Amino acid sequence: MKIHRLFGTRLHNMPKAVGLAAVAAALAALSPAASATDITVWHALNPHNSAVFEKLVKQFNRDSGDVTVRLESFGSPEALESKFVGSAKGAGPSLVQLNARRSPDPNDGHNNVKPLYSVLAKHPIKDAKWFIHPESGIARDDKGRLLAFPYMAEVPVMFYNVGAFKKAGLKPEVPNRAWDQLQGQVVDLANRATRNCPITSDQPVSINLENLAAVNNQFFTSNQSGKAKGAPSFSFDNVFVRHLSLMISWVRNELMVKPEFNSVATQRFANNECAVLLSDSSNLGTFREARSLDFGVSGLPYYPQVTPKPGNPFVSGSALWVTAGQNTEHEKAVAEFLAWLAQPKNASAWFQDTGFLPLTEQAFAATSSSYFNNLGDWHNLVAVYNKKPAVTASSFKIKNYPRIRAMFHEKLHRALDGKDTAPTALKSASAEAGKLMSGK
Repeated sequence: MKIHRLFGTRLHNMPKAVGLAAVAAALAALSPAASATDITVWHALNPHNSAVFEKLVKQFNRDSGDVTVRLESFGSPEALESKFVGSAKGAGPSLVQLNARRSPDPNDGHNNVKPLYSVLAKHPIKDAKWFIHPESGIARDDKGRLLAFPYMAEVPVMFYNVGAFKKAGLKPEVPNRAWDQLQGQVVDLANRATRNCPITSDQPVSINLENLAAVNNQFFTSNQSGKAKGAPSFSFDNVFVRHLSLMISWVRNELMVKPEFNSVATQRFANNECAVLLSDSSNLGTFREARSLDFGVSGLPYYPQVTPKPGNPFVSGSALWVTAGQNTEHEKAVAEFLAWLAQPKNASAWFQDTGFLPLTEQAFAATSSSYFNNLGDWHNLVAVYNKKPAVTASSFKIKNYPRIRAMFHEKLHRALDGKDTAPTALKSASAEAGKLMSGK
């Protein structure tokens, strides 16, 4: 047997079996498989979207010769973030799904992360135009640069059960987007179709505070949602008081099932129990997969007395962040994986199968018009996010907002429980938000 010079002459002095084993080991070390780079992705996707992601990752691992992606799933975004915050720099995942925190901090208040724009400067994703307009604010800094991969961007929408609307005799079989007109439909749905759950939501702060402002073309805070000078404050005016009073009356009169969490509300809608669900678009894939569910998608309700035409909700959701402390080889592998996800075929499949907003313009263009059949106004609701948003819907950045949002949730919960009136709840929420913004 001819021995290559690379292995040295001492192999001649080894036993034959040992020499052959050494040659095999050396060849294995030089093979492409041995040089593969493993990257780990932590995520907290719901079961349906997790399965879609796993399918894509398996395809990538088959396609890629030198990069292998491994997934770790968490039961909730809070559990994921808790473990990530506690991990040492360089000891955690390569990519991590983190919720938008609306923070003025350049890294959106996240530690142990690296801005995506710095990675893409070395390893650009070619021939991809990002779909969501930069001024929508998701995963971008004040200069419009991408901080993270906007893979899980979503918007709140109104899902409706077509069968329930037919059973109630409502024509057309779509929800009215004016709150007062919607109330009449909800009464009919309660009386003729689904008494147990005419309407519900799992996003009380998003629907009743944040996007109540955006959809009615109003600013969420007093300083134009952080765009004007001066410290922000939450001045919940008569529109908020009127709306929360309406929601309290709906709950009291059993028109609305009080907001439920841990996927209870979404599961009830998927099971044909609820006629209307105000929730995030990322549930769309789950509903498309649900058997015997005939549903449509509409925009959030608004008040015609406040604005003649409804505005668009804020883009929310989460993104994949590149973690800090990775070596050059690892970053290159991460960029290769992200570039693969951004390919039109793969990004279009992700959009269609989940309900997250399209990642790129090419992904939206690659989506067949037949996909939007029987999905109500979903096509138009998506298309607007490729355009520059109104200033009232171009996101907001508030110091300490995760804690403020949690407090808002508690105040709304008390009000919908009948423990506080709308004026009391909103006045208290505004005062406590001011303290939290000042760090108190």
